[in-house]
Amino acid sequence: MKVSSAATSRIKKGDLVVVPSTDYRDLRKAAFQEYSVASSFNTIRLPKGTSVKSGSILGVAFVSAALALGICMGLNFESIEDGPDLLSIVRNVNSESLPSDIRQECLNGIAKGERATAGDFLVIWGGSSTCAHVTKQMARLAGLKIISVVDGAKHGLRLSSTKAIRPDLVVDSHNPERAIEVIKASTGDRARYGFDTQGKDTAALLLRSLAVPTSARSLPKDAKVFERAGAKLPTPPSTPFEGAPGLQRSHLVGLTGLPKTDIPEGIALHNVPIKLFHEIPEVGEALSAWCERLLLKGLLVPPDVVGTVYGLEGINEGLDRMRRREISGGRLVAVLK
Repeated sequence: MKVSSAATSRIKKGDLVVVPSTDYRDLRKAAFQEYSVASSFNTIRLPKGTSVKSGSILGVAFVSAALALGICMGLNFESIEDGPDLLSIVRNVNSESLPSDIRQECLNGIAKGERATAGDFLVIWGGSSTCAHVTKQMARLAGLKIISVVDGAKHGLRLSSTKAIRPDLVVDSHNPERAIEVIKASTGDRARYGFDTQGKDTAALLLRSLAVPTSARSLPKDAKVFERAGAKLPTPPSTPFEGAPGLQRSHLVGLTGLPKTDIPEGIALHNVPIKLFHEIPEVGEALSAWCERLLLKGLLVPPDVVGTVYGLEGINEGLDRMRRREISGGRLVAVLK
């Protein structure tokens, strides 16, 4: 690796690094190639003990998870290894520097009084994905209570027995209507944050799992984490939502798609503003440096590598395996040389 003289002092020649390929339209950065270029603020150093393969599949999942939680849900990471308050960062930069297609999401997507905080419920539909793998770890560090909706027969045991990604509750997605019932009953119909990693159809199901506000009431912060489906939470007191004039919205983030119709009033829909990572240096540097600290302290465990293909000739083979749904519970890695 060569480092420009203008690069941040964080990166040194000879460092083993990973560069999340969020700027996929720039073929100098995000193609299958022997050499590529990268902005220093988008470069993450890997600590000793983290393999190249593991590091290579971490980047985009980390960035997507951090922006979904930090921007769309407003979660503040400052108490976790000096992490960033992403929402404050983007709302303090020149608004004209934000790409026009994500400006609304960054500046007006969530109100200050609606931001997720410790004790809130987060429902992840598609909880076995690589992005969910990272999201759960970050959300748990921030004190959120996590519900993973997955194919129980395929992923239930792995999720419930793997400490780094174990949710508070695993819900089987085999019967979606039953899954919605379990989520609502287990949370006392108080789940206000949802993250879908699969597509608009499952996002529409997740939307129905979230609370639709009917009165200005909030869940007490000392409510205990439920231990099983159907466990009842304490009846919350009649306390107005902080910062809200009467109603506090629920927030649904879609990684790959969102429903277009039948959106209840009181639920806000969000797309992950992935461009922030490579377009706004303050965001890219804050996330890259924070990721390094999390990896160094062992607070962030990369997803599993579940397969490897070799050379450019192996790329199509790997894509075919993915289309046949042979890759599950982790990522496929392409080794080019």
